Amino acid sequence: MSLLSPSSGLAVLRNRNLAFYLSARFLGTLAVQMQSVAIGWQVYQITGSLFDLGLIGLAQFAPFLVLILWAGHVADRHNRRNIVLLCMATQLLCSLLLVGFTASGSSIVWPVFAILVLFGSARAFMMPASQAVLKNLVPDHAFSQAVALSSSTFHVAVIAGPIIGGLLYAFGPMTVHVVAACLLATAVLCMSGTRAARQARSQGPVSWQSLLEGLKFVKSRPIVLGAISLDLFAVLFGGATALLPAYAHDVLHAGPQALGLLRTAPGLGAALCSILLAFYPITRRVGLWMFGGVAVFGLCTLVMGLTSSFPVALAALFILGAGDMVSVYIRHLLVQYETPDDIRGRVSAVNSVFIGASNELGEFESGVTAGWLGLVRAILLGGAATLAVTGLWAVLFPVLSRMDRFPHHEKEAAEKVA
Repeated sequence: MSLLSPSSGLAVLRNRNLAFYLSARFLGTLAVQMQSVAIGWQVYQITGSLFDLGLIGLAQFAPFLVLILWAGHVADRHNRRNIVLLCMATQLLCSLLLVGFTASGSSIVWPVFAILVLFGSARAFMMPASQAVLKNLVPDHAFSQAVALSSSTFHVAVIAGPIIGGLLYAFGPMTVHVVAACLLATAVLCMSGTRAARQARSQGPVSWQSLLEGLKFVKSRPIVLGAISLDLFAVLFGGATALLPAYAHDVLHAGPQALGLLRTAPGLGAALCSILLAFYPITRRVGLWMFGGVAVFGLCTLVMGLTSSFPVALAALFILGAGDMVSVYIRHLLVQYETPDDIRGRVSAVNSVFIGASNELGEFESGVTAGWLGLVRAILLGGAATLAVTGLWAVLFPVLSRMDRFPHHEKEAAEKVA
């Protein structure tokens, strides 16, 4: 890691664009996380159906899967800052619609699913635009610190949102939805205060070829393909966090309060690690740090499978989140630095598909494996598979595993020597 002074990690916040963007993203994520708790409880109280709880996730994921490649193309043809702003405004509309639904006292939940489809559509367009726009908001020398601060604020919101949502739900779902709407309205105002630099835009005609340009680019760049696919398979096989409810009950013999701490630990580890990366960004031995982060993820998963001690499991999950944050941080920088600005939205869309697939399929894989082999064996198998993938990818992508500096830093160093 680069030995910068701690003050330099926060100095980047003097950038007006970044400060407004991080505020908007934090408030928007906090609102969405609060609302996710309220929607689940609200739907289950109305219907008492576990199937309906599953439909909550499906209603959001289905439009995301259908629209994500098109959304990446839109992010390359139009102003990304405006896309993010419009998506936040759409999320605000969804919150207001939920306020109206709650006020109606209706016992029919299909309007909620319709609202979630709209929310999932906004999420599909927002993900590639928000990943790509950060590079247009800050100068190049501050980008790595901006990524770390963006990740830290996101994880803090993910940690705090469900807790605040659960506390506010004691006053009823209406309270949660109203507060969420106020936070999203503030997020819209903050995002409207940003001014993005001029971006290179795709000018070609819309076609299947142009829609798939991001996928073709990823396939043609071993560094990008290796970084994205490493994360995909590591999370796919190592998704033991999906089994935490059963793990807490059957292995640790703990209650829901302990489960809450276990769920919080990875996010807390990731948040603190990302803050550290803002102060001391990684600039050397990049490949070793990334593969090391994934290896730590696998090792901590193995520790979870081998222990029945709650403090040990809690510590393992905390370190697991920190290791995952290191690999995510480096992957994000590699993808953004290696991608030309005119196709950054489409490449970010491909990255979003990989992230979504690894999370969704990883939870499914963990559940199926646990049902087949048993809970502890499934966790151990997941950790071992993650380590195996790490070793295999180091051999398949030597340009990535042996990388010392980020490619753009190597080019800058070569230019200075010349």
